[in-house]
Amino acid sequence: MDRYKVSERTACSLVGLSRSAYRYMPLPRDDEEPLRAEVVRMASTYGRYGYRFIAGMMRNAGWGQATTSKVARIWREEGLKIPQKQPPRGRLWFNDGSCMRLRATAPNHVWSYDFVFIRDAYGGKIRMLTMIDEFSRKCLTIHCARRIGSIQVIEQLANAMVLHGIPEYIRSDNGPEFIAKELRSWLSGIGVKTAYIEPGSPWENGFCESFNGTFRDNLLDGEIFYSLKEAQIIVGEWVKHYNHVRPHSALGYRPPSTPNPSTQTIAESTHFAAMIYYRKTLFGHGPKLTAVQKLCAFSTTKLKPFNIKSTLKPST
Repeated sequence: MDRYKVSERTACSLVGLSRSAYRYMPLPRDDEEPLRAEVVRMASTYGRYGYRFIAGMMRNAGWGQATTSKVARIWREEGLKIPQKQPPRGRLWFNDGSCMRLRATAPNHVWSYDFVFIRDAYGGKIRMLTMIDEFSRKCLTIHCARRIGSIQVIEQLANAMVLHGIPEYIRSDNGPEFIAKELRSWLSGIGVKTAYIEPGSPWENGFCESFNGTFRDNLLDGEIFYSLKEAQIIVGEWVKHYNHVRPHSALGYRPPSTPNPSTQTIAESTHFAAMIYYRKTLFGHGPKLTAVQKLCAFSTTKLKPFNIKSTLKPST
């Protein structure tokens, strides 16, 4: 209008715009600023999460207006980084061309575990045993130690089973700790079946491999550990965050953790039953126990794990 010296009425009629639309001034919403501040805060706190994860976490925390489209708009306006889209992935296949035969259909149907290796600030190696429930996507435990053998694997399995129940199957690779005779014998004794993947085919343990990738991306790649104890504490806090706060895309952007009604039943076992069981397994005598009692060979919910060989002696 200033350039061609025409009136507002003439200019609006030429471009087909109403005068009220030309004069409209958008009014900011009252709830926009708190929402924007929360999006920026969560993006700064969880730097490796995209806007979909942030939107899911905000809705879980009570921000009902935090729709995915609205958070995406604020994300772009604030100049936050939007992760690149990942290419679509096919289903998991075996070497013989058949699709994955054992797929979890309920909690405690299939567990899987694997090892993650890192080095501390001084070059020392730290091994981490990760264990998940493939159906609920819940992280059952992450055990950090300098060395982890088959006995330590049994300890962590027993602790997890006491808290979460006994699975039907456990999926793993063919590492020496997972195919050890004492481990397979112990699992067979409590009625748990093993599901070993084909050698050199880590994609067959895809759920645990995906979890390990998330574990590295969200925590390990951004931390420097100066001691084993520091790693244990930080990893333990991350497991709580993963289970209770972090949304999972496969679960409708809800956290994986749900109440487990079987915990109280399993927690009724005692150290006394554990000692009887190991008298029988180590020295060949003792009464027959149930699978729940066998789990307490290493731990209960109230008492710490104990050293079997140092506390049990054969009766004369």
